[in-house]
Amino acid sequence: MAKLDIKIYPDPVLRKKARQVGRVGDDERRLAYDMIETMRSSNGVGLAAPQVGVSKRIIVAEDVEGDKGATLTLINPKITQKKGKAKFCEGCLSLPGVSNDVMRPEFITVEALNLDGDELKINTDGILARIIQHEIDHLDGIVFIDKIGFLKRKKIIKQLGAKVCMKF
Repeated sequence: MAKLDIKIYPDPVLRKKARQVGRVGDDERRLAYDMIETMRSSNGVGLAAPQVGVSKRIIVAEDVEGDKGATLTLINPKITQKKGKAKFCEGCLSLPGVSNDVMRPEFITVEALNLDGDELKINTDGILARIIQHEIDHLDGIVFIDKIGFLKRKKIIKQLGAKVCMKF
């Protein structure tokens, strides 16, 4: 396993929609293991492939409330059901030192492939649901500051010293 470089906002890769994975093979498994090592060594709880410069629909997420030490790898994840709303403070490895409250669905059902290429379906809520939603957003070129108010987002972008066009 190898620690990968995390792309920092406003790196253009963070704004691109990631490609579907056709077949899960050794390359995808190696990438997932490297992503887990990178996430853990950076004290993160989730990571998406675009955050390490790879345009593939792969995320990893720590199940911080369930089995301690259990890490999910989801390939081609798709949220099929959402319920409720909850506000929670989020941060991101690609936006170091930035955090803000974000409103997201409280309960989700997600369908994906695992590292063996088998289909799986997960019903979850709480922090794991939030982590999965945050990482799936990365697969679609969305960063969490896109989900906050315009003025707060503008202030954060200025704080980062980033000269970018903001998504609306």
